[in-house]
Amino acid sequence: MIIYKSTDWWEALRHLRSSGIIRLLLKRVLLVGLYATAVTAFFIRFDKMNIQVDKEFFSFMGIMLSLLLVFRTNTAYDRFYEGRRLWGQLVNNCRNLAVLLHARLPATDYATRTYFARLLANFPIALDGHLRKGVRFEKLEEADTGFIERLRGADHVPSRLSALLQELFERLLREDILLPAHLITLQRHHEGLLDVAGACERIKATPIPFSYSYFIKGFITVFVLIMPFNLLDTYQYLTIPITMFGAYALLGVEMIGDEIEDPFGKDSNDLPLTQMANRIRANVHEILGVELPETVKGLADAPYSVVF
Repeated sequence: MIIYKSTDWWEALRHLRSSGIIRLLLKRVLLVGLYATAVTAFFIRFDKMNIQVDKEFFSFMGIMLSLLLVFRTNTAYDRFYEGRRLWGQLVNNCRNLAVLLHARLPATDYATRTYFARLLANFPIALDGHLRKGVRFEKLEEADTGFIERLRGADHVPSRLSALLQELFERLLREDILLPAHLITLQRHHEGLLDVAGACERIKATPIPFSYSYFIKGFITVFVLIMPFNLLDTYQYLTIPITMFGAYALLGVEMIGDEIEDPFGKDSNDLPLTQMANRIRANVHEILGVELPETVKGLADAPYSVVF
């Protein structure tokens, strides 16, 4: 995720080269420019500018396309924002669980504190990998002997970690460290972990319907292809930059929607899941008074744009 100041225009423009989607957009706009150049040169050279598209009809189609793009962009951003809201809930649930267990666990029981801290901190890191290309087990902490190897056999690692957390709560209840009233309070935040995981999976597994996406892309393609014919009689060679600018706007909005509708990828505009997971890990260890491993210190404060 690119970090920038929204109020600083020049800094925002400086990040133009940082976005892969913008670089791809510029390549497509260049192709549109070559097409517009060929059409313009041909019709001016051979004096065949009598092929025109009715301007009122073209304007009407532009209005229809703009309405479709607004709906498309809003739908994609809703998915992006919901993903960020869900990970905000995950942050809160992990911190609340850590605070509640910190108050109940004896200060001298460092072994249980360490086990719980590592178990809980592993959940967002496992969810990060689960939503991307697979859990990276080397990033997880060993909660006890053979812990990572046992996790490798799980089909759904976040669910397995949640089950281990529940086993820990039940053990503490049997040992009278937790009371039933405490377990009820813990349960609300504990259930929230898998609620977040399930909601994130729903977003990832339910893209915009293909027919809707295909229709908009087809509409934009036809609109851009006929644009030069509508401009030639008025602008002649200025048709080329005007067509490129129109293509930049239309293609850009659609491509941005394609990118942000899945906020859990590794594109420059996707959510910084790894950075947030490392921050949760640092917070949980700090609350419970457990030292962080040397290999992960400082990751929570690393820039969003470099942590994946």
